[in-house]
Amino acid sequence: MTTAPPSLETDLMAMKQAAQTAIAAATTLDQLEQLRISYLGKKGQLSKVLGGMGKLSAAERPRIGALANQVKGLIQDQLEQSKIALEAAQIEAQLAAETLDVTMPGIFQPQGRIHPINSIIDRIVDIFVGLGYTVASGPEIETDYYNFEALNFLPDHPARDMQDTLYLPNGDLMRTHTSNVQIRYMQNHQPPLRTVAIGRCYRRDTVDATHAAVFHQIEFFAVDTDITFTDLRGTIKVFLEALYGDIPVRFRPSYFPFTEPSAEVDVQWQGKWLEILGCGMIDPNVLKAVGYDPEVYSGFAAGLGVERLAMVQHQIDDIRRLYNSDLRFLRQF
Repeated sequence: MTTAPPSLETDLMAMKQAAQTAIAAATTLDQLEQLRISYLGKKGQLSKVLGGMGKLSAAERPRIGALANQVKGLIQDQLEQSKIALEAAQIEAQLAAETLDVTMPGIFQPQGRIHPINSIIDRIVDIFVGLGYTVASGPEIETDYYNFEALNFLPDHPARDMQDTLYLPNGDLMRTHTSNVQIRYMQNHQPPLRTVAIGRCYRRDTVDATHAAVFHQIEFFAVDTDITFTDLRGTIKVFLEALYGDIPVRFRPSYFPFTEPSAEVDVQWQGKWLEILGCGMIDPNVLKAVGYDPEVYSGFAAGLGVERLAMVQHQIDDIRRLYNSDLRFLRQF
């Protein structure tokens, strides 16, 4: 009786042992895949060993074939078991890396605070939006027409002097008030309208406890038929009561080129009267400049100094404190 060449059976057992050792040592799924291809692929080691079966007798081939299938099955089972184990280990490692330990102390993140100027601007806008006003904006670099001429400033008005206005080399200027938004908005919208505008303004003011060269102003204006000074006064009273509550307020006659009649409004602050806004009925010449018929329409306008409103709101004694970036001051808000 013929038997298989000892080398063929020996090769199968040696291959099995080598495969089992390599698979047990694999630490990644990629390594397992390479081992599968190396041992069980079309050009793998098992195929090479089985290539010698042609030299076997017909009686011996079934035994060696069965042994080869047994070796192949053992290798496949070990590959599958190792794959399952590695996948489970990979999931556990990922879960461990992504787990949040709620018992660990948190990292302190200091909370930011809203600057008192931004805070009061937000509050003022909320009040006027609640009164039905639309929010508008305009450029800080302005032409003489929108900053002065359309607002009824005469050519020799003192506000045009370089001591008050910051002019640029090309003849434009840094706006001295947000009234430029009033002109631009009215040019593009027809009455009735109720609008509030917020922005920075620039003047050659001497900086002191109540003045700044760069400041924020809020302009509100309304145009419709039959608007009177009583409507203006009532709007200001409602606004100040919403902002401050019950606070002493007084109106004083004043003059502005773009309003007639005009008034200044003061509130009690640090035991004295502090001017916070100027106001009045829109001058007919201003209405004509934007194409409104002053015989049909009338309106009022007012400009409020935001920094002064913040000073009253928070009982601040010096406007310069708002810009000194002193954390001891800012942490109070």
